[in-house]
Amino acid sequence: MKRAVILFAEGYETVEALLVVDLLRRGGVEVTMASITEDEFVRSSHGVNVEMDAVLGEVDVLDYDAVILPGGMPGTINLGESDAVRKAILAMNDAGKIVAAVCAAPGVLGKYGLLEGKTACSFPQHEKNLIGATVVREPVVVDGNIVTSRGLGTTMDFGLKLLELLEGKEKSDEIAHKTVYREKN
Repeated sequence: MKRAVILFAEGYETVEALLVVDLLRRGGVEVTMASITEDEFVRSSHGVNVEMDAVLGEVDVLDYDAVILPGGMPGTINLGESDAVRKAILAMNDAGKIVAAVCAAPGVLGKYGLLEGKTACSFPQHEKNLIGATVVREPVVVDGNIVTSRGLGTTMDFGLKLLELLEGKEKSDEIAHKTVYREKN
């Protein structure tokens, strides 16, 4: 079974985090929701409190196949200022594992130098933070092990692409159909 860890910081974007968790779990991926602090509950930018499965300090990220950063404000700022997040992202990247971010969060990858020479996307107002990347306006961009997406409106595509990378296109298509996102022809 493939495994993913999604990092929750105070002020995350609710849909970008929880829709990805839902889609991956529906597709059979074991997902750990990890707080980047010691907090058992993390509040979204819209006041939704979610109980975490773990805290980042208790998780060996290299036991996972993917690390995922949801956007949101000030969640993205909190992710970018966390030394534990930096270490986790760099370790996963060095191991060639999937490093994924949506909305403003791809800027965190830019800050850490992971977008140098890559193609990436983000929320339009945060494209300046994609340091070193060729910026495109696609819903989801996969460049090597780096996956980026533009925002809340592209989160379904983002989650399904991550599911495809982890469990295969057939599983991703199955979940897209079951959620009435894409009908079978």
